[in-house]
Amino acid sequence: MVLDNLAKSLRDALKKITKSSLVDEKLIDEIVKEMQRALLLSDVDVNLTLELTSRVERRAKEEPVPNNSNPRNHLIKIIYEELLKILGKPREFKVKPATIMLVGLYGQGKTTSAGKLAKFYLKHGLKVVLIAADTQRLGAFEQLQQVAQSVGADFFGIYGEKNSSKIVKEGLSKYKDWDVKIIDTSGRNAIDNNLTKEIMDIYEISRADEVVLVLDASVGQQAGKQAKAFNDAVKITGVFLSKLDGTAKGGGALSAVASTGAPILFIGTGEHMDDMEYFNPARFLSRLLGMGDFETLMSTAKEMQENIDEEAMEKMAKGKFTLKEMYDVWDQMSKPGLFKKLFDSLPMAKIQQKEVDDEFFSSSETKIKRYKIIMDSMTYFEMENPDIIKGTRIDRISRGAGVDTSDVKELLKDYKRMKDMVKNLKSNRRILNVMKKQMKGGLPENLGDLGNQ
Repeated sequence: MVLDNLAKSLRDALKKITKSSLVDEKLIDEIVKEMQRALLLSDVDVNLTLELTSRVERRAKEEPVPNNSNPRNHLIKIIYEELLKILGKPREFKVKPATIMLVGLYGQGKTTSAGKLAKFYLKHGLKVVLIAADTQRLGAFEQLQQVAQSVGADFFGIYGEKNSSKIVKEGLSKYKDWDVKIIDTSGRNAIDNNLTKEIMDIYEISRADEVVLVLDASVGQQAGKQAKAFNDAVKITGVFLSKLDGTAKGGGALSAVASTGAPILFIGTGEHMDDMEYFNPARFLSRLLGMGDFETLMSTAKEMQENIDEEAMEKMAKGKFTLKEMYDVWDQMSKPGLFKKLFDSLPMAKIQQKEVDDEFFSSSETKIKRYKIIMDSMTYFEMENPDIIKGTRIDRISRGAGVDTSDVKELLKDYKRMKDMVKNLKSNRRILNVMKKQMKGGLPENLGDLGNQ
């Protein structure tokens, strides 16, 4: 999940609240200090951090606890509400035919983000073309062409042409009947008059439905200044915050952009073209704090079902999960990271952190391939009955696969962990029903009660 360090720190603070027998001033002071430390380490502005935690402290000490709640739930609710304020308000976004301009400075990830957006629309059944209007950066034409090919979108560009307006005009004319036209524009080291004029010229020609600013989350608080500058110059309709995964400055970028009033539309959550999601502050925060996200859970489950054969899904639903099912899952899913996305969407109360650590979910393709080779050396009976794989069987399998016996043992260990997680998923039906009733794109009414279901 994105912002793992911030998520862990905030979740630890919430766990301290739920485990406490008494919510007093001492506990509130401890929680406030932990929140300050977590937010500052995630590069959130110092003044914003102090304002937020001061409001949490004041409300926690002064607000009366509602009759339908308890002190622990009330404190968690206050923390949630105050954190939500720094993420901005969601902007309604409908998947429909559109012309989209991507703008931004050099090195912010515009071209990759163009590919992610194209993949997003293609998955919704729309015809997409990527138009190469970046005439400044060397290799921009070839890079966007490769991105288009990798996601299955059409591509339009005029190699060597320096007039971006001409490229856009011809591209839109050729693809006028297509659903989605994504225009990748030029960048600069800083926003200047030439860049502003070029963007405005393209906008006049395209009459773009969306002008999306792509910002690299690793720039942290500077993202706010860039968002404001572009918004003042060309009136952007939304922000695509790229590279949010694996950056300690992600919290700073999120809060800084939100403070400008420019709505964050999408966030990039990884290197793959599928690693992008629509930004809903309430849902994002719920996942960050380990409260679950029913909508993402359902969409991820659907995505899994589309990639795994019905027989394997039926066996998993019944609680049966042998090495055969694990092989089918890894063989048919385009990326194992789908499992991490699924379990990130579940409430943390039922999923113990040690069972779903990042090392397991971020297993490299090399490791997955090695595991499949090992399983290819097993008999069908062994695949269906993994518990019998011991001693001489491990020796035979390792020789057949050309690996060490330790690799076979590691596979069996990861299989058992994965099997336990499938059991957890099955046992979470009750908690999912509670989420479905209580989560309306926001916060469950009784967080503590939800975690104890």
